[in-house]
Amino acid sequence: MKDKKNRDYSFYTESYIGKVGELTLKGSNIKVFEKQLVNNLRHMLESIECHIYTTSGRLYIDTNKEGCNAVEFALDHLIGITGWAKTMVVEKSLEGIKAGVKQLALEARENGIQTFKIRARREDKSFPLDSYQIACQGAADVFDNNILKVDVHNPQLTIFVEVREKCFVYSDAKKTCRGLPVGMSGKGLLLLSGGLDSPVAGYRMMRRGMKVECVYFHSYPYTSEEAQKKVEDLAQTIACYGMDTHLNVISFTDIQMKIKEKAPEEWSTMILRLCMMKAANLVAERIKAQCIITGESLGQVASQTIENLKVTESCAEYPLLRPLVGLDKEEIVATAKEINTYETSILPYEDCCVLFSPKHPVLHATVEEAEEILQNCDLDQMIQESFETRKILRFSARDFIGKNWGTKEINDMTGICNPRPSDL
Repeated sequence: MKDKKNRDYSFYTESYIGKVGELTLKGSNIKVFEKQLVNNLRHMLESIECHIYTTSGRLYIDTNKEGCNAVEFALDHLIGITGWAKTMVVEKSLEGIKAGVKQLALEARENGIQTFKIRARREDKSFPLDSYQIACQGAADVFDNNILKVDVHNPQLTIFVEVREKCFVYSDAKKTCRGLPVGMSGKGLLLLSGGLDSPVAGYRMMRRGMKVECVYFHSYPYTSEEAQKKVEDLAQTIACYGMDTHLNVISFTDIQMKIKEKAPEEWSTMILRLCMMKAANLVAERIKAQCIITGESLGQVASQTIENLKVTESCAEYPLLRPLVGLDKEEIVATAKEINTYETSILPYEDCCVLFSPKHPVLHATVEEAEEILQNCDLDQMIQESFETRKILRFSARDFIGKNWGTKEINDMTGICNPRPSDL
């Protein structure tokens, strides 16, 4: 984001407003959270000419027409706000408010809208009208000129008026990711597969303010290059919510073949997961992560019985977080669709866990049995070698936005995110 001193503010013709939600509960620490939120958005919009600031529980972005698509994409993916809208900045007077409301009403009528209401908020108590009076008098011209009809219970259009240091008039507010700004809650390492669960798990931890890095276990040629490309696409998608991420690609082919040779068939998935956890420990130590994140959900598959989860955790040297542990598949699928990972996750390229799954896996493993089998397989050196030869790929929201909107050529990327209508 280009942000220079002695800025010519007449350059900015378009404005956006966002509501800071959970951050308002942080008391005296709110400034720290707001600063992180603004820094995150500036990071995402580094290649875009815009001005970003916060005040009184609101986030403001001023840009020009060329920056609108990029700003809207960034706001759809910015964790830490509950909603945003494109807004008109009008004269701070009743006439200015009326003019803004009338303009939105006329535009709405052209799109077939017939009913409306106004929701007003007066933050600046020196303004001569209170919120109720602003709503009533602001709607007068629209009603008197029969542009739209008033319906305070089920309006087709809600027009918002906020009187603050400036006066803002807008409609079509959108919900977004909520949560805490990424970077406020440390760093975690996500075990990212090509399935539905792990990207959702990473996203849920980002919403709690955690910076997320990823590790993927690849078993070429038993898993295809398309399977790895699928995971890379998922990493790019979640990077747009988490500022950026690194994907550590670790080859597990030789390890899986040795497990198949040495371990009882019913134990192959469990031993594989233990080896993954051992490798994840090495990555977490290298990147200074404070925890490991998985997409496990209690009872969803055979390897996720409570006994098996206990065994998996026995090899973790860091706190093991399972943000999906109490969710069912429908809830996970719903979130995957919201964050645009669903269509990628269901592509028919299987990961190494699926391809080497036994017909009858162990359901009630014990730590003692697992340790004995793992010791007999003698895999520690192979895990260390796989870790040392890993590939590291970087994915960034900033690079994605710069590639698509960092020039005067604006691409229509609608559909990447599907925000739900709401009010701020």
